[in-house]
Amino acid sequence: MATTFKFDNDLTVNRLGYGTMQLPGKGVWGPSTDAQNAVDVITTAIDHGVNFIDTADAYGPLFANEYLKQALQARPDSHVMVATKVGFTRQGPNIWTELGNPAYLRQQVELNLWTLGLDHLDLLQLHRIDPNFSIEDQVGELDKMQQEGKIKHIGLSQVSVDELKAAQKITPIVSVQNRYNLIDRADEDVLNYADANHIAFIPWFPLATGQLTEGDTLSTIAAKYNASPAQIALAWLLKRSDVILPIPGTASADHVVQNIAAQEITLSDADFETLNQLKA
Repeated sequence: MATTFKFDNDLTVNRLGYGTMQLPGKGVWGPSTDAQNAVDVITTAIDHGVNFIDTADAYGPLFANEYLKQALQARPDSHVMVATKVGFTRQGPNIWTELGNPAYLRQQVELNLWTLGLDHLDLLQLHRIDPNFSIEDQVGELDKMQQEGKIKHIGLSQVSVDELKAAQKITPIVSVQNRYNLIDRADEDVLNYADANHIAFIPWFPLATGQLTEGDTLSTIAAKYNASPAQIALAWLLKRSDVILPIPGTASADHVVQNIAAQEITLSDADFETLNQLKA
């Protein structure tokens, strides 16, 4: 099992990363109730070897980016690869509305650069494909900004194989970020395509927020490895495919450390197959 994933000659990351989505306020809206803790959670992740961090301008909006900026400034020699996203507007807690107007996407790329304190984005992902605009217009605008040097790599989020192939006709696509976890594998075909084409597959909702802690099978296997159910769920993802880059999010520094420890767990083939049977 590979412990790292190579994007290019300059960007190789540890496969287990961190996602900032849980740092802003309730409903991913507004500031954290403890901004310093939010920064500390990220620096804890970095201090424990995480060098791939996923964020988005829609998280807050922009608050998660600000916390990440402060953490990066506190760890200037950390060499973290930052992945961010554009393509959602926010009208309140838990409200997400896609907008693929090329002018809006360009604005949000610029805002990501500004709020993250970066001169370029290592990985910029289209958060959603907006059906009101052509994929050529949306991905094409990101391709233009890549040519301008503002974006190094382009990825997609929550897409089908056909949409991924369509985007690849416009520009190289290095990642896809779809919902996927131990019990939700509706996008198995997208993962298989990514696996076959060395495209990073970044599963969001990798722990199904508590649902995975239920069930005797998972708990029994976790006990065998002296691990938590969440750690086993992450270990399963890491074993499932070498292109999977889990980004479990949390607002707790302790949970960050626990999640990172999952990469030290090597599931037996038998336990892996038993877990395979758990999907909904």
